[in-house]
Amino acid sequence: MTALADAVRAGDRRSLARAITLVESTRVDHRDEAAALLDELLPSTGGATRVGISGAPGAGKSTFVEALGLNLVDAGHEVAVLAVDPSSTLGGGSILGDKTRMEQLSRAPHAFIRPSPSGGTLGGVARRTREAMLVCEAAGFDVVLVETVGVGQSEVAVAGIVDVFLLLLAPGAGDELQGVKRGIVELADLVVVNKADGALADLARHTASDYGHALHLLRPHTEGWSARVLTCSALQGVGIDEVWTVVEEFMAAARASGGLSRRRGEQAREWMWSEVSETVLERLRSDARVRADLDTLEADVVAGRTSPTAAARLLLDRFSA
Repeated sequence: MTALADAVRAGDRRSLARAITLVESTRVDHRDEAAALLDELLPSTGGATRVGISGAPGAGKSTFVEALGLNLVDAGHEVAVLAVDPSSTLGGGSILGDKTRMEQLSRAPHAFIRPSPSGGTLGGVARRTREAMLVCEAAGFDVVLVETVGVGQSEVAVAGIVDVFLLLLAPGAGDELQGVKRGIVELADLVVVNKADGALADLARHTASDYGHALHLLRPHTEGWSARVLTCSALQGVGIDEVWTVVEEFMAAARASGGLSRRRGEQAREWMWSEVSETVLERLRSDARVRADLDTLEADVVAGRTSPTAAARLLLDRFSA
């Protein structure tokens, strides 16, 4: 792991890909290796601007991420994109097509794109997106863009792992009442209405105005920062510079107030407890005492002979005995 960590810090792309594959692995024998690797890399992390980009299907996230990434590369940044692709609820597979969509950015020497399957994880991100983000930071990328799967109002997990949460909307994405609804909108540090070109330009401006009014009625997600609403056309590259200018303003304000370090500290605490919950569930499922009764209890629940609550309590009692 020390050799792999050294290669990652040296910027070797093969080693970077291998490291992300390791931390994303679900194999039990890989978990200790992944933890050791992250401990090696941790002192080299924390220097990147972490931006989460979320929005409903059709908002143009991949086009926007590519336009933003190309602008950042041209400005001298090293950009990593972690694109989360939805996994099939039936077969479990995932297309992982975001890298194909970002054809120009994928060819840029100072950019790295890593598509990952959501693997059934709720909230719009993959279970190991946080680990992959740290690996990219250790490899020298100073901007990490996390593109979520197409999400609705309640998928807000990405806001808990990044510095800046950007919500991307399509023109006509709702009126002021829609914007004031609790959920993903109230967690946004920046709202961007995409596709503000051609016949949709006026509608985009109207949508931006509605959301601007709505955000004034919501408590700010970040203390001392009022969420901004902008319009852009990712397809034409218009307004992308303004978006990054606001991101930089946010980061400067968050660093000056100490809010950035507090947010990252809180995120690390939540990460720890999330890992505890997921690890306990994995161990429960693999426990011999639990597995001895599992088939019978599941059959009883399916047949209606036992309530799910009672069956769950029995399994937990077996596990903790």
